[in-house]
Amino acid sequence: MKIKAINGFKDILPEAALRWQQIEQKARDIFERFGMCEIRMPILEKTELFSRSIGEATDIVEKEMYSFSDKGITMRPEATASLLRAFIEHGLHVQQPVQRLYTIGPMFRHERPQKGRLRQFHQMDVEIIGATEPQVDAELMAMGQMLLNDLGLTVSLEINSLGCPACRPDFRVKLITYLEARKESLCEDCRRRLATNPLRALDCKSRGCKALVQDAPSILDSLCNDCNTHFAGVEHSLNLLGVTYSKNRFMVRGLDYYTRTTFEFITDDLGAQSAVGAGGRYDGLIEQLGGPPLPGIGFAMGMERLALLMDQQTDSTIPKSSTDIFIAALGDEATEYSSMLTHKLRTLELKAAMDYSGRSLKAQMKQAGRINSRFALIIGENELVEKQAVLRNMQTQEQVTFSLNEIIDEQAERLRSIIKPEFRITEDNVII
Repeated sequence: MKIKAINGFKDILPEAALRWQQIEQKARDIFERFGMCEIRMPILEKTELFSRSIGEATDIVEKEMYSFSDKGITMRPEATASLLRAFIEHGLHVQQPVQRLYTIGPMFRHERPQKGRLRQFHQMDVEIIGATEPQVDAELMAMGQMLLNDLGLTVSLEINSLGCPACRPDFRVKLITYLEARKESLCEDCRRRLATNPLRALDCKSRGCKALVQDAPSILDSLCNDCNTHFAGVEHSLNLLGVTYSKNRFMVRGLDYYTRTTFEFITDDLGAQSAVGAGGRYDGLIEQLGGPPLPGIGFAMGMERLALLMDQQTDSTIPKSSTDIFIAALGDEATEYSSMLTHKLRTLELKAAMDYSGRSLKAQMKQAGRINSRFALIIGENELVEKQAVLRNMQTQEQVTFSLNEIIDEQAERLRSIIKPEFRITEDNVII
């Protein structure tokens, strides 16, 4: 019997991996334009890290974490808590007052697998720590929008404010009063969390709850002066940067640590999984985890959802891997000679391949085609005797003779000058 991958865990095959590399390369380029530095954290963390940060009454902590209860450790379900733990543990705030960090990697949640949502999923996560200004919130959203635009994706940005510890309690009372009067119409989860996390009812996916909260109080009507000013500053800065957005008063996000600004990048092309990226401000969380009283804001984007959306929304083909040169060796002596030349080409930063199985020239040329080789060098026993190989351009099918008179190092340099003219060796401005 074949052993198959676990349900909710998916292999990323070579062709799909090229799409992922395309997304990651674009993301790294844009993140670094905004002064972001990469950080990498372990997959396993202490369970307490997530219960303290995400919140005991969230679906993630209650139902979805992969935890080893006897060890008190958990496979990370999201990146922000892990990143902040590393930030605190290594005192990164001492190095500079504002840290801009990003990470790319796998997360784990035990939930029902569906389109764009797996039990092992991958996220790009970015965080700005130490800045309170609303302009920073807008800049982060503009960066996310820039990435999506450069990937050729069409999404909409929705924003909201969740207030702060000064104004949220008043709104919480109003919301609980509203929901208590309609308690029997709430789903089981929302009834259970009514006292501990009533805000979750605002973005509950249950059809009954969604209809019920349409007339619920809006936190935007309960913001204190500071939060109101901050949210107005975010809107003003987004307008200055030319970022289109809409306000969504029901957006609360699924994690307890958010304060003030929250936002989501939304699409209608992925069914129920409408958010391709989301985040917000978490002032107070760093101190809650034992660090200094620093503010922070960040967002995460799902790699699986971005790849799916690119396949649906864009006409860009998945990039194909290619090889610079394939050496077709015919005979034992030619194989030995070609192996040395192939290795030397690789030291010169060329993608070089060859076959050691002794197959026919026709079979080897087919292999060169399958790996999208730009050139093929044919070396047989006769070519070794005559010191003349055949160099074929695989795109035009043009062939020229290639001298084997020099030592292998010089042959490799000459091949590189042909394959990548920018590396041509010159002497007195003459191409050798």
